[in-house]
Amino acid sequence: MKTLLVTFALFISTWSFQVAAEKLTEFDYPLLLGDWYWFSTNDEGIESEGESYTAMNIKFTSNYDFVVRLLRADGSVDQWKGQYDVDETNIIFRSSDQPEQLHSYMLSYNQFVLDGARFTKLAPENLPGQWHASRISGSDVDEHITGLSILLRPDFLFSVEVKGIDGKMKEHRGIYYLEDNNIVLLYEDGQHESQYKLGADNTLTLSNKQFGMEAIMQREY
Repeated sequence: MKTLLVTFALFISTWSFQVAAEKLTEFDYPLLLGDWYWFSTNDEGIESEGESYTAMNIKFTSNYDFVVRLLRADGSVDQWKGQYDVDETNIIFRSSDQPEQLHSYMLSYNQFVLDGARFTKLAPENLPGQWHASRISGSDVDEHITGLSILLRPDFLFSVEVKGIDGKMKEHRGIYYLEDNNIVLLYEDGQHESQYKLGADNTLTLSNKQFGMEAIMQREY
């Protein structure tokens, strides 16, 4: 079992897929974006076409690219990639080395059910947590703002609190999604896109080049 857990850890952490989406907030199915994982409930895995698989990872990007990785029970990995088309109920995978596949799906902000198999979206390991701004700057930042804190939950829900110079608090709650170093906060009154960077000293930098905004956040324990 220890070997299996180590293999799972490597399966999750040792690959990346870069994409340059110019207008991430205009993508029609934003909750689909990211890394989705399915894990077998037993060490032997689930048999499919004569092979036993213990985990599966699907990554979707806003460029309509996908990568599928299947972890075999023996520790080897099968991978295929290509382009996908999607509507409200169906998704089509197209790849040069696989037959075209049509699947039905259901989607929430952190659950993806593909032909009955339930996948969970995973956030970057060090991003979820409670963060408080130690410095805020930028031309779009109201001079009367005296505090900013954000809670990013691992299930992709968030809450933001803004404190004014008069002591009043304003809160936004909603869903966030990620692609590369971009984070988009979706809430009832709108959405906000920023670039984020995690520092080795437990800092989170949020920036928006369009407005020149930058917030240096410290993790709260």
